Amino acid sequence: MSPILIKTIQFFLSLSLLIVLHELGHFIPAKIFKTRVEKFYLFFDIKWSLFKKKIGETVYGIGWLPLGGYVKIAGMIDESMDTAQMAEEPKPWEFRSKPAWQRLIIMLGGVTVNFILAVVIYIGMAYSYGDQYIPLNSIKDGLWITEKNIGDKLGVQTGDKILAVDGEEIERYRDLFGEIINGNQITIEREGQVIEKDIPIDFIATLLEDEEKIRFLNFRIPFTIGPMPKDSHNKDSGLEKNDIITSIGSDPVSFFDQAKPLLEKYKGQATTVTVDRDGQTMQFPVQVTDSATIGVSIGSILYEDLENKGFFTLETKKYSFAEAIPAGISQGWNTLSSYAKQLKKIFNPETGAYKGVGGFAAIGSLFPDTWDWRMFWNTTALISIILAFMNILPIPALDGGHVAFLLYEMVSGRKPSDRFLEYAQMIGFFLLIALLLFANGNDVYKWLVK
Repeated sequence: MSPILIKTIQFFLSLSLLIVLHELGHFIPAKIFKTRVEKFYLFFDIKWSLFKKKIGETVYGIGWLPLGGYVKIAGMIDESMDTAQMAEEPKPWEFRSKPAWQRLIIMLGGVTVNFILAVVIYIGMAYSYGDQYIPLNSIKDGLWITEKNIGDKLGVQTGDKILAVDGEEIERYRDLFGEIINGNQITIEREGQVIEKDIPIDFIATLLEDEEKIRFLNFRIPFTIGPMPKDSHNKDSGLEKNDIITSIGSDPVSFFDQAKPLLEKYKGQATTVTVDRDGQTMQFPVQVTDSATIGVSIGSILYEDLENKGFFTLETKKYSFAEAIPAGISQGWNTLSSYAKQLKKIFNPETGAYKGVGGFAAIGSLFPDTWDWRMFWNTTALISIILAFMNILPIPALDGGHVAFLLYEMVSGRKPSDRFLEYAQMIGFFLLIALLLFANGNDVYKWLVK
């Protein structure tokens, strides 16, 4: 099965699950409060449906346009814009006839379910898989800045230790990149000196200039040799796959990032390299090219091996079911908080973060190209958090818009007129269409131009 097909299947499976559960979040309290639900749809059924069946008073169906889903609640101004129904006298089973607090619960149901679902997934993952991570403070001799121009923009260089972002210590290495993206100031340690640096406001725009280089920092790794290329000028030198170079000439090499400047010293010359081969020290003659290379590919090394060699430590946490509950709640809250920070950056034009807004292709790319249930559920939880946050924004046509008007009614005692709500719904709808076109247009632009 092709990687694209695997991604597509995972995307639609995840999206369908999230839509159905979100709409159930509206459907169940509506039924509890004896409010008639006329339609329950996965995807939109403009003009026609792939499937539909009426059970009781509700038509259940699957539409052909996979942009979301909906429940059509009687007596409510929503995306159906059923003004004819609203022109009639209110019926006891209609949404508009219910007390404001009941209507508020119905409208909050979808985002509540999305957040609870994400937390439940995180709890299940904590219990099933535990958590393995690299403590940031365990990484030997600082970080490796793989893209110097991006590091210069941020004000960091290879060997720096990043201690904190916005004054908050970062515990896990995997969280570092996201915290920098969302942050405003970093604290670094360089040669024993602690330095505070402001993160440039347009740093995200710098990263988006070349998304292949976006992961500009890494932990430092040894110079491990991969498979020897057949056309290598040093193929008969005696070097083998998985050898770890520990010195070039008389100069010691602890990390891969140290090799290039040392090879510059010997370019166009013959020298020797010392390697560690399964715990044995061996030395081989090599010829360095005029471009300061020795004609080898770069090999990979397992995390466990890097830990054994002292490059960092791996922390592994196992959770009982009782312990997994607070861990899952914490993960859900942290993910929500991180996404809120990202959205704040997107809404600030100076950051340039809006250039990274993506549509369906960007969401689909979050899934792995091989079937991996752990990644699938982790990505589904993330998207569920995003849907919850986006839907609660006070934009007409979204749940948050309805909630905002309901809160106004509850505080002021005055209900907005149906005509006002109709116009607000139309404006919100056009705003959402514009956002949809912009996000998916970004995807197309990246595909065509980049």
